[in-house]
Amino acid sequence: MSTRPASVNRRRVPALLLLVLLAGAPLLGLSGCGSKQGRPSVVVTTNILGDITRNIVGGEAEVTVLMRTDADPHSFGVSAPQAASLEQADLVVYNGLGLEENVLRHVEAAEEAGVPTLAVGDTVDPVTYAAGESAGESDPHFWTDPERIRKAVGLIADQVTEHVRGADGAVVAENATAYGAQVTELTAWMRKQFGSIPSERRQLVTNHHVFGYLAQRFGFRIVGAVIPGGTTLASPSASDLKSLATAIETAGVRTVFADSSQPDRLAQVLKRESDIEVDVVPLFSESLTAKGKGAATYLEMMRANTRAISKGLGTE
Repeated sequence: MSTRPASVNRRRVPALLLLVLLAGAPLLGLSGCGSKQGRPSVVVTTNILGDITRNIVGGEAEVTVLMRTDADPHSFGVSAPQAASLEQADLVVYNGLGLEENVLRHVEAAEEAGVPTLAVGDTVDPVTYAAGESAGESDPHFWTDPERIRKAVGLIADQVTEHVRGADGAVVAENATAYGAQVTELTAWMRKQFGSIPSERRQLVTNHHVFGYLAQRFGFRIVGAVIPGGTTLASPSASDLKSLATAIETAGVRTVFADSSQPDRLAQVLKRESDIEVDVVPLFSESLTAKGKGAATYLEMMRANTRAISKGLGTE
């Protein structure tokens, strides 16, 4: 009698293994296909657009942001798993206009794999640089104009509704309307804050050309930038610094605004290499911060910058 159960076990083991394999096959398929078979996913390149997109998507999908806080959008890179997540997403939202210089090839790979992508900068009436090494090229820093962000909110919502499987379009539209109202309120508040600045003081000098859209919207003049281009990856020459110092002296500017995600070394160099006295005021212009550090959301960042600019130009 002891041999019979052994014979039965030998016949049943393959069958049990087959059942286990069949039962596990969907799970294996899920891990191989990533989010395409799991929860709907939106991947966003920059943390500024990531915050905006999260407000629009709400709980309708998982939003993954590739750029960490306090990073430079011109130079940040992605890991291999992050690159793979782009090709597994239902939708990829990116800035475009040449901003994400080290990530664009991964976005293009996702496009080639059939993933819907949205280059937000291309859709919000981009402007070109008027001066500097980047003259004639598209300016990617459109988020400094909240009215363009207001337009982008609707465009992102439309793409989420169209491409993200299972997303409730009514919920997404409601989220977009609510967030858009906050952006509209932000524009009105900024206009009021800047309204107290005399026209002769509405002159900006920054560490690189990043506030062209804000200047256009709220009536500022860009005197110049320490780095004569639209990217932080360039470096100023001695002649660049001399030309900027001359422009600053001519305009009577006494404040230079430097991006908080970059050291203000270049602005300090300008101060040291010229005979003019300038204050260096940090702004959160290209990246959000961690919570509690002053610019954890787009709305918080813009309000902090507005206060800093107003104070730096002597109105607060």
